[in-house]
Order: sequence, then C-alpha cells, then structure tokens
Amino acid sequence: MSIKLDKQIILEELKLISSLASLEELRIKYLGKKGLLSLEMKSLSSLSIDEKKTKGQELNTFKSFFEKEIQNKRSEIETSSINEKLRKENIDATLPPRNFETGRLHPISQTTYKIIEIFGNMGFSVKSGPDIETDFNNFTALNIPDHHPAREMQDTFYLDKKVLRTHTSPVQVRTMLETKPPIRIIVPGRTYRSDSDSTHTPMFHQVEGLLIDEKSTMSHLKGCLIDFLKEFFEISDLKYRFRPSYFPFTEPSAEMDIAYTKTNNILKFGEGDKWMEILGCGMVNPIVLENCKIDSKKFQGFAFGMGIERLSMLKYGITDIRSFYESDFRWIQHYGFNPLDLNSTSGL
Repeated sequence: MSIKLDKQIILEELKLISSLASLEELRIKYLGKKGLLSLEMKSLSSLSIDEKKTKGQELNTFKSFFEKEIQNKRSEIETSSINEKLRKENIDATLPPRNFETGRLHPISQTTYKIIEIFGNMGFSVKSGPDIETDFNNFTALNIPDHHPAREMQDTFYLDKKVLRTHTSPVQVRTMLETKPPIRIIVPGRTYRSDSDSTHTPMFHQVEGLLIDEKSTMSHLKGCLIDFLKEFFEISDLKYRFRPSYFPFTEPSAEMDIAYTKTNNILKFGEGDKWMEILGCGMVNPIVLENCKIDSKKFQGFAFGMGIERLSMLKYGITDIRSFYESDFRWIQHYGFNPLDLNSTSGL
C-alpha cells in the first residue's frame, strides 16, 4: 500500500483536528473525487488481475477504517461542543422572586373549598360530571315532566338534543345508575339557566348532596344541614327553620331559612325576626330511585342543594352576583383570599 494511505498517518492527522470543518477537509482529502483514495482506485486499471484483487482489498479495508475513524472523531467533536455549550450557558430553572400577595383566591373557590371541607368531615365524597347533559339525566330521571316550567326555552339552554345542565343533580343520577347504595356524595359545579340580573347570572355554581341507604330519615337530613350552616357561618347558636315546599325529585320537600337582622345595610345572621331562604332539601322521591334502578322499597335517602354564589354573598357581604365575573382586579383584591393562608384553603 502507498505510504500516503498509511493508517498511522491518518490517526496522527485526526489528533490535530478540533472542528467539524477541519474534519470535513480531511475527509475530502482522502474520499473526495480527487482524493488520495480515489486516485489509488483509478490506478488499479494499470495492474494485472491478481494485483487488482490484492490492491483492491487493501483499498477497501483502508476506506472502511478511514470512514469509521472519521465518524468517531465527528461524534467526539459534537459531544465536546455540546458539553462546552452547556458549561457556558447555565440555565437557572428556578422561578424568579415574586410577591405572592398580588394573587388572590376567588370567593367562589374559597366557598367551594370550605363546603368540601365541612361535608368531607361528615363522610361525603366529591363527585363531578359533564356540563352538557342528556334530557333524561337533567329532567326525566328526576321526575320533571314535559310540561314543567324548567323545560321551557326561557329557563334552559338547549343544544340540539342535549342541554346545558340546569343543576348538578344529573351527577346524582349518574352516580345512582353506576353505584350501588350506600351512597354519600356532594356535587359542586357550574350550572346554567337563561337568567341575568343582580341576583342571577346565566352561569352560576351549585353544590348538591345525596345520601342513599336503608335507614336515613328527615331528622338525619335536618341535623346534617344544621351542622353544616353552623360551621359555614361560624355561628354556634344559629336560628333556623324548615318550611314545607315542593320539588319534583324529593318527597317530602322543604326549604331551610336562617334568621337575620339588618342594621345600616349590614346583615347579621343567626338571630332576629327576619328570615332568608338558604337552601332546598327533602327525602329522595321513590320515583327518582326507581328511575335510577334502585329498589325504593329497600333504600331511601335525602338530597339537598344550594347556590355557591349565594352562600358567598351572604358570608362575605357581596351585594351583586354579577361582580363575581367582571374580572375587576380591585374587587378580587378586596374580596379575595391569600392562597398561602392555610385557613383559607383548608378544603383543598
């Protein structure tokens, strides 16, 4: 083999190379159209057949060796380049300092967390479901007939053959269809009705509760709700009353009021001779149980529902429900809660 194609010389040349550009120049020097290996290949035409075989094998062996060494050197240079770049371009992945006092937890979130905390301590679990519901889950299963006002276009948003849920009760239906009693759940979430004024918005939040077993009574329901409101409003001697009412999905049904006084436009709950409705409740109608494939002769239970915005307004002195959704930074600074205050997010 010609000394120009000596492997040792190649290795010495590779040691001196530190860039991809120089490496490419060396590759062309040997493997280019006018490279040393190409010239040696062309010289085979002047040799005898036996010499061609011998020399051809040597040249092919050298070519394989050279290509392998070139590739190894390329990987070495690329790795070295990346390491050097990483060394020079250190990135601080930590967050920059920030003032956590600028953010606030929305009153609706705060109220929801508190509700979850209180009922969670009573043994209720949290369930959720889709905002777009079937007519069966939103109306039929809950014993709401076709002629019921809730089905009217001015009260309900219809989407083709489905509806935007008007309450979170469809999650109760889904749970009863999928789970065998005993059942003990609360369902906080968004609901939708075609209404808008200082006390109503087209989208609002509700929390509903459902308990199904073999022994629950109206007394259990009343005790559960009384304990909840005492804890939520932080009033141990809360004055309250239950009034008979009507809901298609409960029988008997009731509405719960709490007493209050109003002085200088400030409400004080728990005492007084004025009453404010706070929630609706009742024993689950046997028709609803049967619609949800539960034996009403063996099982019974109670349900309740209340508006989260309403609870927030009463607890925190907010007068207009529309202000919850106006994205006013000054409003959230005033009514919001420090997210780092464990007392304000204990329901998380």
